[in-house]
Amino acid sequence: MTHVEPLHVLRRRTSEKWTAYPEDVLPMFVAEMDFPLAPSIQTALAQAVASSDTGYVNPHDNGAADAFAAFAHDRWGWAPSSDSIRYTTDVSVVIVESLRRLIAPGDGVIVTPPVYPPFFDLIPEAGGVVVEVPLTDDGESYTLDLAGIDRALAAGARSVLLCNPHNPTGTVHSRESLAELSRIVERHGASVVSDEIHAPLVHRGTDFTPYLTVSEEARAHGIAAESGSKAFNLAGLKTALFVAGSDRMTDLLRLLPDEVTFRTGLFGLIATREGFAAGRDWLDSTVASIEDNFRMLDQQLADHLPGARLRRPQATYLAWLDLSALGLGDDPAGWILKNAKVALMSGLAFGAEGAGYARMNLACAPETITEAIHRITNAIAS
Repeated sequence: MTHVEPLHVLRRRTSEKWTAYPEDVLPMFVAEMDFPLAPSIQTALAQAVASSDTGYVNPHDNGAADAFAAFAHDRWGWAPSSDSIRYTTDVSVVIVESLRRLIAPGDGVIVTPPVYPPFFDLIPEAGGVVVEVPLTDDGESYTLDLAGIDRALAAGARSVLLCNPHNPTGTVHSRESLAELSRIVERHGASVVSDEIHAPLVHRGTDFTPYLTVSEEARAHGIAAESGSKAFNLAGLKTALFVAGSDRMTDLLRLLPDEVTFRTGLFGLIATREGFAAGRDWLDSTVASIEDNFRMLDQQLADHLPGARLRRPQATYLAWLDLSALGLGDDPAGWILKNAKVALMSGLAFGAEGAGYARMNLACAPETITEAIHRITNAIAS
């Protein structure tokens, strides 16, 4: 298991998670891990600092691309070519720069709320218009509304911004669903940008399917956004990967401005390479700790907040909590922050479907979870 440093040590960090709120607030909102970096990454970064290796990236250095491709082959049976991979700062840039080349200004881009809040801003940044096709929710699980996506494409939308694994629900879309999506998109002559940033964090017993592996159609019209930033807690180091699966999409990536690549962080490139190449044992241990934390949260809710509902995700360290039965309004995270001093992510940020929900970060010590539920329970009781 991967263990977390004490709270007083964590508070020495200067990232958003630890500086956005006063010290009396327990931060469980933004998707940053409390776990220490993988030893291989720590060593590589320390060596870079010792060597004053702090310059620009070499855009032709395939080390991180090769490491990701080997990881994808071993974990998911996918072997993307390093020649079809390009670097940039983060997945948001992959999304924006891909869409800029796949759509015309004013084209509709489909999102599937409740979904990662920046999607609603990234699409206009790329020149598109957000088209919402919410996930289908049968009360037990979430799935893509393929018929709704078909209708939206028939009505003029030109691309789908896919989130797989899905943030915030933790849904891992099935191969069958993704294959059918690829056929629908191809029939309409549209495209897919697949955000797969949480893919390395799939829980044990669940198979992740990269979008570009499901069909020739998917490879023809899709670009995947990949990164080690969530799996290895590298968001501040700024590295992500464009991945193509066809000659057409590879040619499109070759037309990216050089500056898209040169803005990549060298430390991010080093850490990404080491994470995918030598951090796999650490990752497995971390996922096991996350799974234990979900079991703990389940029990804590059953014992102390039986009105709250958690559907166990198939991936990620993010718990999508249905708190609508607690009587805290459409934005329970706001009430909890004010009254319990626990910072969660507001469900409303993920779309209208998030009313009554909040997202809780479980990449933390078990004691943090018990303290959070204790604070929330006491606040409601009082």
